[in-house]
Parts: sequence; C-alpha cells; structure tokens
Amino acid sequence: MFRRRPDVPATPIDGVDVILADLDGVVYKGPDAIPYAVDALNAAAASGIRVGYITNNASRSDSIVAKHLADFGLNVTADDVVTSPQAAMSLLRGLVPEGALLLVVGGEGLVTEIERSGFRVTRSAADKPDAVVQGFAPEVGWKDLAEAAFALARDAEGNGIPWVATNTDWTIPVAGGIAPGNGTLVSAVHTAVGILPEVAGKPEKPIFDEAVRRFAATSPLFIGDRLDTDILGAVRAGMPSVHVLTGIDRNKQLLAADAKMRPTFILDDLRQLSEPYPVATTRGDVTTVGSAKVALRGNRVVIDSPGDRPVDLLRAACAVIWNSGTPIYALDVPEELYRPAKTA
Repeated sequence: MFRRRPDVPATPIDGVDVILADLDGVVYKGPDAIPYAVDALNAAAASGIRVGYITNNASRSDSIVAKHLADFGLNVTADDVVTSPQAAMSLLRGLVPEGALLLVVGGEGLVTEIERSGFRVTRSAADKPDAVVQGFAPEVGWKDLAEAAFALARDAEGNGIPWVATNTDWTIPVAGGIAPGNGTLVSAVHTAVGILPEVAGKPEKPIFDEAVRRFAATSPLFIGDRLDTDILGAVRAGMPSVHVLTGIDRNKQLLAADAKMRPTFILDDLRQLSEPYPVATTRGDVTTVGSAKVALRGNRVVIDSPGDRPVDLLRAACAVIWNSGTPIYALDVPEELYRPAKTA
C-alpha cells in the first residue's frame, strides 16, 4: 500500500514522485491532444516528477506509442511507456519456463514484447504451445480465436496450459466510433473453453506493479478517465488517483461510483494538477467545496448553492453521496448535477 498524502494537499501532485497517466481520454482524443494536457504533463516533468504512460492497447509497441506522444509535444521515450503486453510478460515469467513457446492471438505490439522477453511465437495449437497469450489487434479473426481454444482445451483431469490476456476492455475507441475490444474477443474464447485467463492490464494489478517497478515509484499518482478500468485499477493497486473529466466517464458515473472506483481527485482538465485542490468541509447536513454547497435531507440531495465552478459542485455532490452510505438509486438527485462540468 502506498503512502496516501494528507487530505489537504496544496495540489494533487504535492508529494508525488511519479505520475502515471492513461492515454486516450487523458492525453489525446482521436487524432488530437486534449487541451492543456501536454503542457501540464511537461510542466510536471520539468518540476522533477517522473511521468509515465500506461496503456491497455496491445496492438502497438512502446516505441510506437512514445513516438505518437512525442508528436503531440510530450517529452517521452519508449522507457516512459508501460504497456499491457509488458505486464503480460511479467505474468508469464511466473507461469512458464524461459524460452517457452507461446500461442499468440494479437498483433505487432504483443509479438514485439514476446520476442523481447525471450519467448517463442506460434499461431498454431498443433505446435503444442506452453501457454496462450491474447491481446487486441484489428486483424484478429475467428481462426485466431479457434486456435486459442484448441490450445486451451483441458484433458480428462482438467489439466491444461496457462492463458494470459493483456486486458479485458469490452470496447475500444477507433476512428469510426466505439468498437468491440479485447474483452469481447477473450469472452469468445472463454465461451468455447469454459475457463478464464489471468489478466495483465487495467483494472488488474500487474500493469500497475510493472509501472511501479519500472519507475521505482514510492508515491505515485494515477490519472485516468474511466472508473471501471483506470480508477478501479488504481484503487486495487493502493495508489491515489485523479479522474479527469476529458474522457469517457462524467458526472453521472462519478456520482454513482461505488467505493471500489472512487478517485482521490476530480479535475476538469490537467491544468488543475498544479492548482490548490479545495477541501470538502461538512457542517451539519451541508458539504461545501469552494463556494458550492450541497446537502442531503432525507433521501433528497439538495443544492444549497451551485457556487462559481461546476467542478466544485460535482466534488461537493460526490462527497455527499459517497459519504451517505446510500446507493444513488435510492436518492433523489437533481438533474443539474448530472450535467457535465464545463471547462474554461
């Protein structure tokens, strides 16, 4: 468990030695960098904080990811990028011998890490692989999934080979919209073989453990935009987290978040990493953040004052609902709280 900083830090990055940032929804969205993200992360790095990047995407190598980020103006090299295939290799080292033959379902990013780790690659169950490793690639098809299922078939005693998935994200954002992700493909193999893989990527711990080892982090801070992968993973890893409102999950999801996926900080955008973070204070039934005031009266969440910053209203409402011990579906929540906070 990492040391949690006091509840009243000067800023979210006060006392942090390593920032670990998700990519899509945090650093970029589609082909464009998210406003303020590049400058904020470069400023943090210039202040002496190590900045690393964590991605579940198994289709690209660390060097390709680093070049993509550098093209946005970030000061980044391949060593700053931790991928789910790298975490998968760490898992596999504890499951199979050095130089083992792995049946691969995936693309170049996964194959690169397998070969770099000294394992051998096959695409055929007939080669009697020592394990199956599965990651997303757009070219993955039925034949690939079938070979994985053949290789993973158990014998009469229920014995078989290990199966490691880089991640189980149900969806993946692409140019045309939201498409099925690796979790969907893993589910297809699971349906055929009746077993589940060990998972390396978010929200599981191996990718966070890999990042902590890589950067020798003692007081890391994770930044994400999805509760069910990013924030849940950070909570499982025992590290403080930032949820930034520039990606997938917004007000509605934050207000309803259960205790396993509640961030330490909620930010409009990454400029606020270096701004003082307001403290939520409660007097009587009223919780105040900045000039926003929210109360819980009976089962009604009441806005006493919206304040002058929508993000502070969201922070106050989250504090009230999260501390109530009552699931959100049992509360009367004003529609205004569900409206996305607007950035400046």
